Amino acid sequence: MIERTSTPATIAESPTNTIVLDVTGMKCAGCVSAVEKHLLNQAGVESACVNLLTGVAAISTAATTVTASELAAKLTASGFPAQPRTVAESNDRAIRLQQRQDKYAQESKQLVWQLITAGVLLVLSAVGHFTQPTTHLHHGSAVLTNFWWHWGLATLAIAFPGRAILVDGWRSLWHGNPNMNTLVGLGIITSYTASVVALLLPGLGWECFFEEPVMIIGFITLGRTLEQQAKHRAATAFDRLLSLQPTVARLVSANPDRPQAIEIPVEQVKVGEYLRVLPGEKIPADGAIRWGQTTIDESLITGESIPLVKQAGDLVIAGTVNQSGAISIEVTRTGDDTTLSQIIALVEAAQTRKAPVQKLADTVAGYFTYGVLAIAILTGLFWYFIGIHNPNLMPPVSTLAPLKAAIAVMVVACPCALGLATPTAILVGTGIGAEAGLLIKGGDVLEAVQQLDTVVFDKTGTLTEGKPQVTDIFSPDTMSATELLRQAAAAESVTNHPLAVAIQQEAARLELTLPSVLEAHTEAGLGVSAKLLTNNGENQVIVGNQPWLAARGIEIGEDLQAVADKLTLTGKTVMYVAIAPATDLELTNLTIGLIGVTDRLRSDAIETVKQLQELGLRVVLLTGDKKPVAKLIAAELGITDIYSEVLPQDKARIVKSLQTHPLAHSFEDRQIESSKSPIQHRVAMVGDGINDAPALAQADLGIALNAGTDVAIDVADIILMRDRLLDVVYAIELSQATLTKIRQNLFWAAIYNIIGIPAAAGVLYWCGWGTMLSPSAAGALMALSSVSVVTNSLLLKLNHRRN
Repeated sequence: MIERTSTPATIAESPTNTIVLDVTGMKCAGCVSAVEKHLLNQAGVESACVNLLTGVAAISTAATTVTASELAAKLTASGFPAQPRTVAESNDRAIRLQQRQDKYAQESKQLVWQLITAGVLLVLSAVGHFTQPTTHLHHGSAVLTNFWWHWGLATLAIAFPGRAILVDGWRSLWHGNPNMNTLVGLGIITSYTASVVALLLPGLGWECFFEEPVMIIGFITLGRTLEQQAKHRAATAFDRLLSLQPTVARLVSANPDRPQAIEIPVEQVKVGEYLRVLPGEKIPADGAIRWGQTTIDESLITGESIPLVKQAGDLVIAGTVNQSGAISIEVTRTGDDTTLSQIIALVEAAQTRKAPVQKLADTVAGYFTYGVLAIAILTGLFWYFIGIHNPNLMPPVSTLAPLKAAIAVMVVACPCALGLATPTAILVGTGIGAEAGLLIKGGDVLEAVQQLDTVVFDKTGTLTEGKPQVTDIFSPDTMSATELLRQAAAAESVTNHPLAVAIQQEAARLELTLPSVLEAHTEAGLGVSAKLLTNNGENQVIVGNQPWLAARGIEIGEDLQAVADKLTLTGKTVMYVAIAPATDLELTNLTIGLIGVTDRLRSDAIETVKQLQELGLRVVLLTGDKKPVAKLIAAELGITDIYSEVLPQDKARIVKSLQTHPLAHSFEDRQIESSKSPIQHRVAMVGDGINDAPALAQADLGIALNAGTDVAIDVADIILMRDRLLDVVYAIELSQATLTKIRQNLFWAAIYNIIGIPAAAGVLYWCGWGTMLSPSAAGALMALSSVSVVTNSLLLKLNHRRN
């Protein structure tokens, strides 16, 4: 048994405010680092997290010290146009979805025209270049092989498809935040300027390479077009969630005989009003069916592929589709309180929470551009003073090799790949999870999943269905079993504990009339005591476990205890019932009986435990049941690590002990283990009730079933919307797969730059391998790196959900 100690007091925290800004102008991870650094330098800002892919900045500030408008103005002045996300905008996500789609359509149109223009110019330039690739091309008679023609092509490429790159690169440099466009823009302008000098001053003996800026612009525009399409595909799952928001509701009277309906905007619907929903329409708000029967498609909310039959009294979720029958619902939640809005808010928040592995990448990216510029300068100086004078290099190095090498270094470097590595994978992973009914709250959660070694399950409502049923009633000769149940049900009517509900439901099934409750007191994990007004006067009724009765000096007779032990050995939970007249303060005239209750295991509980163990995870059972019952359930599940007779307040402490010590099954065992060196374990807690919330918060990873309470869902890191236990396994597997993609992306981005920058600097050529990397080839490689990172993230969609 677990030792009972007082729960530590919660440390008071200073009030904080969360500000969300929509930020534009970010092109790479260096921009993300610059925006975060600028925000953190503002007075009152405690933390800032910026997402490159979604263009969202989430800022925590000391309350009332700084406003969203002030921060947006500061960012705009620093070269990153920003605006606060207002309450009205967050409440009307349909507008934001339309704005996203309009923005994507506009950007796509611009990129396509830029790509077509750049493509035509690139083809014309390439044909002329490869037809007569000499340094005296400007003496040729054909138009396509004339240097003035190539000068015109390069000028057009810079003025039209390349203008956005140059403008953004210069703006970022001016504000002291050089980015990828700065590097590429410097490469384009440098190669163009050198070629113009060679054209105007042929006596210098320089070669013209007007084809380089044209090809750089063409390759980069192609890469960005492919990248944008891939990013749009990555965001489709989240956009589908946004599109579920209905815009119109049909308001009707609470009287079913008055079917007249009025169409109103869904944001004007209030709790308690009645709505009519016809077949094929989306449910406008969370509610309960009052009239009608239908089937509801909840697949995009819960991941449940089979439509569910719904009738009067059943709950429905906003955004789900009414398939077969007309129904009327009473609204229980509207606006941001609906399940759909909460899902969308959680997914949005997840996209701004970074995995710890990304923080290093963002820090590196913040200095990346400065480092690349330094390497480019050193490369040019090396080849100018040393490289071109080396007679052993074959083919010999031209006088413009230092400049070309420096340009290639600037163009090949790609901080963009570093910036896209994490957000694209998280966007795809959280989107896939949302479609399957899994809500993963952020990148930091993914890293916690990767390090797990222990999974702790609460029993009631998690491993079991949470719907116990009364199986046995034993009463003394002085009272009938029906009367014992009637008074026990009345006492239990003041609580919604699953065992109490089971007793109440059995009384309702037998259509028993319950006595009035005059006063009552409950104790979590123990039981309830109440004063009832019965036909024979006032009675004291105590219902609960044996410690609850023992605390009041009530002893259980040997015969009744033998019955209780027999029930316990069959896996049933025993509730003791003690009844005495209210005037009997010493409880000398007692009637004592018991009620046996059982709760069936979920159909997928055994398979869930088995698959978790196959993943190499230890599985631990937490239950308030006595040890014999706990052992029977654990044996059926295949669990060997058990904590029985656990009080609600002990759950968090058990999780904490598992995080720092090997598994121990009693307080005495933990005392022995505490003398040893601490062993750090990563523990996940799976629960559903309000009593599980502290343990969910204490665990390295909290997983809550959506059937549970709001407070459990609030503190959990992963939420299972389908209320399906096997989704615990899939959530862990999807999280591991997503983090694997993040690491693959970061590895590729790092390796690309580690290999690409030295290759562009001419290291391989100096060592006798190959030739110098041209600026245009460097541009093609740079475009490829970003596309490959986003495409690799999209491969997560091959991770199919278990059935």
